[in-house]
Amino acid sequence: IMYRGKFFDYPIRASNAFLNLGPVETARCLTSYAQARLHPVVDPQSFEDWVSNQFGRRLFEIFFKTYTEKVWGIPTSELSADWAGQRIRGLNLVEVIRNAVLPASLRGGEHAIVKTLVDSFRYPRLGAGQMWESVAARLKASGHPVRLGEEVVAVRHAGGRVLSVSVRDGLGGTLDVMGTEFISTMPIRELIAKLQPAAPSIVRAAADALGYRDFITVNVVVDRAEVFPDQWIYVHDPGVKVGRIANFKNFSSAMVDDSGLTGLGMEYFCFEQDGMWSWSDADLLDMGRRELVALGICRADEVKAGMVYRQPKAYPVYDGAYLGHVAVVREWLQRALPNLWLVGRNGMHHYNNQDHSMMTGILVARNIAIGAHYDPWLVNTDAEYQEEERVGESGAAGRQVPERIAS
Repeated sequence: IMYRGKFFDYPIRASNAFLNLGPVETARCLTSYAQARLHPVVDPQSFEDWVSNQFGRRLFEIFFKTYTEKVWGIPTSELSADWAGQRIRGLNLVEVIRNAVLPASLRGGEHAIVKTLVDSFRYPRLGAGQMWESVAARLKASGHPVRLGEEVVAVRHAGGRVLSVSVRDGLGGTLDVMGTEFISTMPIRELIAKLQPAAPSIVRAAADALGYRDFITVNVVVDRAEVFPDQWIYVHDPGVKVGRIANFKNFSSAMVDDSGLTGLGMEYFCFEQDGMWSWSDADLLDMGRRELVALGICRADEVKAGMVYRQPKAYPVYDGAYLGHVAVVREWLQRALPNLWLVGRNGMHHYNNQDHSMMTGILVARNIAIGAHYDPWLVNTDAEYQEEERVGESGAAGRQVPERIAS
């Protein structure tokens, strides 16, 4: 975590945090935490109140408020406490200190570590895309073509089943792809709009009401062998727009072909309607360069090259009504088009982790290939991947993300 020009370990280490904050700020944080424990907000409804109860108001303002508002574009006072309860469940200041000070053997072993504090993971040598390149290669080798760069223009159905998908290639030609089972990862809003014949008006209205948060990465090459030692840093400084910075070399040294250089990915969160989304690449790169300098990460002349990538609909927005809208779409599709399966983050409008999003696809593939009965809607951070009935018995389970407090 970068705050006021200093790096704080994440998972948080008590000695590192107290040293960086200094004795005066540390005393303020501890006093604030004590006040929160003695006089907590009763029945907290907002993210702000829930986190302040767990960590104290001062630590909330330092480590939670700015980054959360950058990501979601919603004040933390308007975000539901449900998300905080799911994302940082079992975590408070005492637990942070306990995990930082005690070895795993004294915390009850590896499984006693709070999930939020896990500090290691496996990563493909050439990046996350390497896995999908391998999958595509295996499909091609087995005689199954992978078609890229094509737009879905219609999903045609009749008699209670999807029959084909019409796609347009880069040259403007169209092709009807026939099949018996169809799996969709496209945003629900777009999928429903492509159905021919059209879905009922209530289903179309529910899909149209779903919103998304968009994402820009400003990727730069820095003429320096070492920039910072972490895979990524969270930037809590409200004086810059960047929310997180990834250091690709520290994910895997193979992701940079010159050991004297460093590749950084600066992450910005916005809506397509925001001015930033329509900025030119040159303007975005210039902003990225200025913010790296402002944060003290490198000098302007060390930024040697860069490119911009825009990802629309990167995050499904959970407003106060989203769950009902998703339920309307889901229930109608399961009843009316049972051979159309929804998977993935946008396909299900579920803010799952990447691994959980992939698991939904794996489970649906098993359902189709071997006749299993997994319910992909049950996949979340705590789900056991056991066979369940596909239709209707459980509520829309999933990883919580921010939603506005219902008025």
